[in-house]
Amino acid sequence: MGTTQLESVPEPKYWHLKTVLSEALDSEFTVGEILPNERELAARFGVARATLRQALEQLELEGRLQRRRGVGTTVAPPRVGVDVGTERQAWPGATGDTWHPVDCTLAAPPAAVADALGTDRDEPVHIVRRSRVSHGQPVAAELLYVPRTSVPDLTAIDAPSGAARARAVLRELQRPVLEGQDRAVELGSARADDAKELDRLPGAPVLVVTTRFFAEGRTAALSVATYRADTCRLTFGASGGVEIHHGPERQAS
Repeated sequence: MGTTQLESVPEPKYWHLKTVLSEALDSEFTVGEILPNERELAARFGVARATLRQALEQLELEGRLQRRRGVGTTVAPPRVGVDVGTERQAWPGATGDTWHPVDCTLAAPPAAVADALGTDRDEPVHIVRRSRVSHGQPVAAELLYVPRTSVPDLTAIDAPSGAARARAVLRELQRPVLEGQDRAVELGSARADDAKELDRLPGAPVLVVTTRFFAEGRTAALSVATYRADTCRLTFGASGGVEIHHGPERQAS
């Protein structure tokens, strides 16, 4: 693709440039590839660097680009689908689960979580911390709260500490029959701990997905998962396979 001089267009120049850049990302660059510096890009497209920065910032907001300290601006991987449909119901840790156990502690949960679980507010529960990674980059962090009554056969021998303890809790959680689950999704801002784990700045937009798992007529576990809003998309239904990047003429399954 040769140098493109932008002519008068009815939309803001940076917005038109964003479309041109997006097409170049699809045709010329691969995931993780570093873009040329701002001076080279501005010269190539015949725009001021201020206009270029606006276009790059918009593409970053849309999840097409990632700016990484010490690296530069790179092409972002495809968005990760966050299934919020009800067709597929499974315990955390079941076959096909894409989360990675990180750690597990036994502690009293936040009051709202204790109320949702139906436990006393000072009663310790298993808190499993898990992460989700795409193309080597963190895209989500989860806290899974599991009352001790949901994993009654768990022993210290099975779950010494850390990731091993997390895996043991998840394994024991598979034993009861899952009777159902529900989800709630809301837009939020990354707290300091979430931001650090997700490699974002505090206050960055995130999607918070809360899931309750039901067994034996009660809430057997509760998940609070925080997703990077710039790298994730909500999917509904059995497949959730259609993603539109640019417009109705460019879509992929």
